[in-house]
Formats: sequence, structure tokens, C-alpha cells
Amino acid sequence: MGKNEFLTPKAIANRIKAKGLQKLKWYCQMCQKQCRDENGFKCHCMSEGHQRQMQVFGDNPDRFIDGFSEEFEEMFMEHLKRSHRSSRVAATVVWNEYIANRHHIHMNSTNWATLTEFVKYLGRTGKCKVDETPKGWFITYIDREPETLFRENLKNKRDRAELADEERHEKALTEQIERAARNSNSEQEQPEPEKTELVKQEGEKIGFALGSSKLKPRAEGLPPLHNGGSNVRPAKISVFADVEDDVMNLSKKVKKDSNARDGSGNVLAQIMRESEQGKEKVNRRDYWLCEGLVVKVMTRSLADYYKQKGVVQRVIGKYVGEIEMLDSKHVLKVDQQELETVIPQIGGVVRIVNGAYRGSNARLMTIDTSNFNAKVRIENGSFDGRTITADYEDICKLSS
Repeated sequence: MGKNEFLTPKAIANRIKAKGLQKLKWYCQMCQKQCRDENGFKCHCMSEGHQRQMQVFGDNPDRFIDGFSEEFEEMFMEHLKRSHRSSRVAATVVWNEYIANRHHIHMNSTNWATLTEFVKYLGRTGKCKVDETPKGWFITYIDREPETLFRENLKNKRDRAELADEERHEKALTEQIERAARNSNSEQEQPEPEKTELVKQEGEKIGFALGSSKLKPRAEGLPPLHNGGSNVRPAKISVFADVEDDVMNLSKKVKKDSNARDGSGNVLAQIMRESEQGKEKVNRRDYWLCEGLVVKVMTRSLADYYKQKGVVQRVIGKYVGEIEMLDSKHVLKVDQQELETVIPQIGGVVRIVNGAYRGSNARLMTIDTSNFNAKVRIENGSFDGRTITADYEDICKLSS
């Protein structure tokens, strides 16, 4: 067997040495050859092939350097976009990941001598957001693709619309509360009816007519009443008529106060209903996945997992869930349209995933199969103890 055959120890050692990354200063970009030591790089520079490549490079060096720089930037940005698209990361971390490919474009053949110069260039051109810290340079990729910009515009429009709805709702609530306060103040400020007192004049007699408002006429032939030789005409005053008037006024006032209380109660009930409707409109979204839910796979494209249950381990971009199947422990990435909520047994804990009380934990009380809804009692937050009725798709079982 020869000295440099395939299975000789020397050949195996050479392959092991050549497998990993070597020092970048011993790499020839023009010839795309990696040398293992200084002596090998010196021998390569003296070779005829390298000399021919250098002659070609000497004819137009700027074109080669600009081409290598453009290719280096493109590959670096592509790696940054794929690996750290929306995160702030150290530039050295991205660099170490980039040079893991032994056939990458080396920086010593570009316009930039150091990584710091290249990072500053990315910041000046607006391709990345860069900031210097005591731990080094950090970069954040700026996504300027048309699809991403379109999604951001749609999201901003939805946020502005939701904010406008909230402002209108709060303004309407404020106006109703002020109106109710004005009505109650006006009712309290109404003057009470004046009470008249009986004033007896000196020498005047008061006659009382009991049981009737008219006195019977005296029989003919009877002498008139005398009081010391003078005729006195008695004042006809019905005390019970005044009492009846006071009772009628009091009953009217009580009825009016009762109506006012009922009206204020109706206003408060209406305010509560409108507040509930406002919360429903704000919290009703087109996505419902969250971590810890027990869901069921309902797509026939995943035939091995059809109608099997799993637990949501992670949510990707609001609409895609990373599901760990309960039986096989396999992990799948499934869109929420291909999933279904799971309703536990009565007494089980559920998560309200959509609607006015979105994000609250509750306990299942009853199930109405005819109307496809269930009655649950909220067990956390500011609505603790409140019982509501929710549709099947608005509640989902929580993993224990």
C-alpha cells in the first residue's frame, strides 16, 4: 500500500485536518483555496496558477473587490434575515455563524478591513439598526420587503381603528354618566310644596264639617245663631280635604322618586350593557391560540393525527401553533384553521380565548348542546365570580 493511499494513517490525518475551519489569513480568495499553515500558503502564492490569477486581478482590481464586497454583503444579510430576522443580536454571533461555511466570501477580499467597519456601513446605509454597547456592537435587521410593509400597514390600520372605537366608546360612556348625574341633581333640587298654616283671627269661630264638604241648611223658622248679640258667620274649612291633598301630593312625589330611581337604574344597566358590548368588540380577534391549550387536529391532510388531541407549546406569528401530540409526543406546526377547541367535562378549567373576557380562566358549569354554548364562571382577575355564557369556539380546555 502506498504512502498516501486513501486508508493510510497519513491520508486520514490529512482529511481530519482539512475537515474543520482553518485560519482565514491562509485562504486565497482568487483561487478559492484554503491552506493549513504559513508554509503551504507561501508555496501556493509561488505557484503558476496563483500567479495567473493575480495577473487577471491586476488588470482591474476595483471590479474584483467590488464584486467580492457585494457578494459578501448579500450572503451576510441573507444569513441575518434567515437566522435573526426580528431580534437584536451581537454582530460577532452573526459573524461566527456566517464563517462556519468554509467556502464563504472572506472579508480580507472586500472593501472592509474589520467587522466594525462593516457594521458601521450597515448602519449608515439603513440596512440594519446598529448600536454600540460595552459588550460590543449589536445589530437588528430592518425588514423592507413589500409583503412585510403591507402587513405592517394593515396592522397599523387595525390598531388605529380599534383605538378610535375605544375612544368613541369611552366618550359615549362619559356623556351617559354626565347625563345621569344631571338628571339626579335636578330631581334633588326640585323645591318641596309650600305648607300653609291655619291662621285664626281674633273673635272668629272655626267650624268643622266632618264626613261631607257641605253643611246642611238650617231648618226654616229656627232663629239665627247668636254670639253676644252679634251674628257670626263661621268659616267653612275642611281639614280632611287638606289632608287628602297632602296625601295625594306625597304619593305623587313617592311615585316620581321611584320612577327616577328606576330610570337611573335603567341608565346604569344600559351603561353596563354598552360597556360589555365595547369589550366584546375590542377583544374579539381573528386569532385565538395561546400556550397551554388542549386542541384537536381537524385536517385530513395529517391523516396520522386526524381528530387527535395535543397541547399548544408555542405560538408562531399569532396564527400557527407548535402542537405536542398527547399520544405520540410528536411536535407539529399547524395553522389555527386546522385546529378545534376542546370542551372538558363539567367542573373542568377552561381558558376564554375570544370575546369580552378574553384571557380569563374559568370553570365549566353547564353545557347547552342545542345552542352549542356553555355557561362558565370566571375564577381570576377583576371579573372573579361572574357567570357568563360563551360559545364552544370561545372557550378551550387548559392542560393540567
